Amino acid sequence: MRQIHRRLFCAATALMAAPAWAQGKPIRIVVPYAAGGPIDVTARVLAERVKDSLGTVIIENKPGAGGNLGVDLVAKSAADGYTLGIAAVATHAINPWLFSKMPYDAGKDFAPITQMVRVPNVLVMNADTAQRLKIHTLSDLIAYAKANPGRLNFGSGGNGSAGHLAGEMFKRAAGIFAVHIPYNGGNPAQLALLSGQVDFNFDNLATASANIKSGKLKALAVTTAQRSSTLPELPSMAETLKGFEIDTWWGLVAPVHTPQEVVERLNKAFTTALQAPETKTRFAQLMAEPVATTPEQFGAFMKKELARYEPVVKASGARVD
Repeated sequence: MRQIHRRLFCAATALMAAPAWAQGKPIRIVVPYAAGGPIDVTARVLAERVKDSLGTVIIENKPGAGGNLGVDLVAKSAADGYTLGIAAVATHAINPWLFSKMPYDAGKDFAPITQMVRVPNVLVMNADTAQRLKIHTLSDLIAYAKANPGRLNFGSGGNGSAGHLAGEMFKRAAGIFAVHIPYNGGNPAQLALLSGQVDFNFDNLATASANIKSGKLKALAVTTAQRSSTLPELPSMAETLKGFEIDTWWGLVAPVHTPQEVVERLNKAFTTALQAPETKTRFAQLMAEPVATTPEQFGAFMKKELARYEPVVKASGARVD
């Protein structure tokens, strides 16, 4: 009898904690970056794809503090299924080691739902520079850097940015030295590369693809462990530097203590949308690869990424106070 009462109580609790769409109220996904970027676009694509199963899903852009502002809003929202957020490599793996004070705990304040996207980064050179220096492959770049220590420089969107950390990882893995030149954002860094002010960058494949196709940039390798399905002819850095891997990723989270029933239903809706052929086609246009996982898999992945970036950030010397 006690077991029956307990089951009835749990069922009633689950109904009381029913997700927003069951009550006719829209769900919001907080994107901690400005509108128009790859993260924002993919979130909007998925919001449209899940409306049949979840109802209306609205996107709220809340940029600021390297993504911390929007993510903190999610962490401090009610754990009732009404507010979800985007967790990214910056907000959940890099920023905790980069900022001296964090408004949220990346490892404890969120309920993972699913990873959504992986976008390879790519090592690119100014095409004229690559031709002048006779650098055609990653091995060529490493050989030149070793023969000419300190002659090469690389740009990034700022100290502690993904491009900066990728460059530091590359230097350590290849045993080379190159001067880091930080810029105020990814666009200025790319313009500096295009104008020849810097020799190479680690850029997002989605951002760099147009200039790669036009011949303005020379792509040497993608930074993922395997070749990218969107640019399969380009080798991975791991083919030359064993074990090298860094990419851009983001996924969906809810505030911690969101009922498990809600998490599971959200996971089912979003992973189904991620695996749909039309989603894969749209994401391929953005050079993004959909990744559908269980909540447990995404949680373990974020925990691993958080630990992996600690020594990288500390070795870079980057700090935001």
